[in-house]
Amino acid sequence: MQRISTQTHGTIDYAFSAVVAWLPKLLGMERKTTALLEANAGIAALYSAATNYEKGIVKVLPMKAHLTLDALSGGMMLGAAMMLEDESPRNRALIAGLGLFEIAAAVMTDPVPRHSVENETGPGFVRRTGRRALAAAENI
Repeated sequence: MQRISTQTHGTIDYAFSAVVAWLPKLLGMERKTTALLEANAGIAALYSAATNYEKGIVKVLPMKAHLTLDALSGGMMLGAAMMLEDESPRNRALIAGLGLFEIAAAVMTDPVPRHSVENETGPGFVRRTGRRALAAAENI
């Protein structure tokens, strides 16, 4: 299976956050659902900006933690879709679909960013550069 690159995942993250924040206004969802989706979008945008990947701004959150948060968020959306009885079946199905999309994106994404230090310090790095270079890199 072809994995989604972290760069592509980052683009999806920001687009998904914008769409999720916009949907309640577009579809006239209930106040409770609007608050849920806007909070989901805002939190996802924040942890995306803090993720150590190509689209991250602060780069403090490891990619594996980011993907775990994506999967948990997707599960929360699935649970919310089942519990939001005030919403129409169409809106509940949409919320469940958004949750499934988040889970799928988390599962299908390569957990190691191309620029990652993890890539630079693996076994191949030691063979290519020698132990002195690795020791110097660890002291930085």
